[in-house]
Amino acid sequence: MQRSHHVRGTAAAGAVAVLVLAAATPAAVAQDAAAVVGGERLGRSAVQVAPLAGAPALPAELTGRSWLIADATTGDVLAARNAHVPLPPASTLKMLFADTVLPKLDRSLEHKVTPAELAELGAGSSLVGIKENLPYRVEDLWRGVFLSSGNDAVHVLAHMNGGLPQTVAQMQARALALQARDTHVVTPEGYDQEGQVSSAYDLTLFARAGLRNKDFRAYCSTRTARFPGGVDKTTGQRTAFDIANTDKLLGRYQGLIGVKNGYTTGAGATFTGAAERGGRTLLVTVMHPESQSKVYDEAASLLDWGFAAAGRVEPVGHLVEEPVASASAAAEAPATGVVPHAIRQADHVLGPAGWTTLALCGVLALWAAGRARTRRAHPRPAAAEAVPVPLAFTRSGATASGGSTAVGGRGRRRTARAVRTAVLSARRRLHQR
Repeated sequence: MQRSHHVRGTAAAGAVAVLVLAAATPAAVAQDAAAVVGGERLGRSAVQVAPLAGAPALPAELTGRSWLIADATTGDVLAARNAHVPLPPASTLKMLFADTVLPKLDRSLEHKVTPAELAELGAGSSLVGIKENLPYRVEDLWRGVFLSSGNDAVHVLAHMNGGLPQTVAQMQARALALQARDTHVVTPEGYDQEGQVSSAYDLTLFARAGLRNKDFRAYCSTRTARFPGGVDKTTGQRTAFDIANTDKLLGRYQGLIGVKNGYTTGAGATFTGAAERGGRTLLVTVMHPESQSKVYDEAASLLDWGFAAAGRVEPVGHLVEEPVASASAAAEAPATGVVPHAIRQADHVLGPAGWTTLALCGVLALWAAGRARTRRAHPRPAAAEAVPVPLAFTRSGATASGGSTAVGGRGRRRTARAVRTAVLSARRRLHQR
């Protein structure tokens, strides 16, 4: 019942996509399944490292199920393990949320929070402490996201961005533009949801892209801040309280810039960090070590190794660069025609490669239809168009099991219905052009 429910939610895009899928050749599907973003070695499960003479040994105690360390400037991946294995990301997914939404909202804008914007937060959510019917500046909300990992702040910003379904769709489109094929977005805050996954490689891409925005960089490097509170009943004045960054390496590891930590019962501990020493910036991601506390120790030891290994290892892969065209488009307007998270676990019918092709075909079909209508209405000389990178939908995500970023079941169902409505509305608008 659950699978058919989700498949019906994608009918608006799937009807066209299935027609195109029928013509897809097995060879094309196999070629798509075999592609490894960033290099073939990053698709292997064993530890990947290529030491030269005098290279330091990797840290002995690395228990993370997946990890990666890379040079942020060159994009060289210095070492990795299971870099593309999809795992629940927890609150590290908030990096993608910020990279997607932060450029769209004026940091000085003041917004009065409505009860509806906080209605879908479930028990167990990590909160910064936003109060209903009070105004908050956008910059304060972002501090709530980065420092306190506040799901309440995420939901308010998502509603300001047009709603949860639209934000999820935009995040998936942003991941697509960054070639983060392992990522499947279900909620904007990273809660354990069936099918919501990312990878060490993708999270590193999100951090690298986000750090190019000066506001993103400023927020993720902030250690403490004052956050607006409620109204004092005696004085009638607005109160404030201190919040501190939950990133335990910030201020303790030499040169650490940020970026984001996370923890849920399904994901375990996750962490992506950036550190700078001697003019060199490294990025590290660790996912699901043996215990929550080890995520910081293992990230720090990998950073130590990375700085010591400068010039003494050959890269085992690379972080792909975002196409200039997609970066410009992301800054200008929300993406449309992207199939959001309703495609879930029907891979028993088509298989992983089939679903990958289905998703790609749906995006291509809607995109091509829109382009054709636009060109008929406004003829112009032909120009080269970038073909979207296929989305890889996976069944390896965690089921909802509580944790620090929980979202209520009823809220999830409302969000799922809203996502389906958004897809159908986009389809109707496409035909009305």
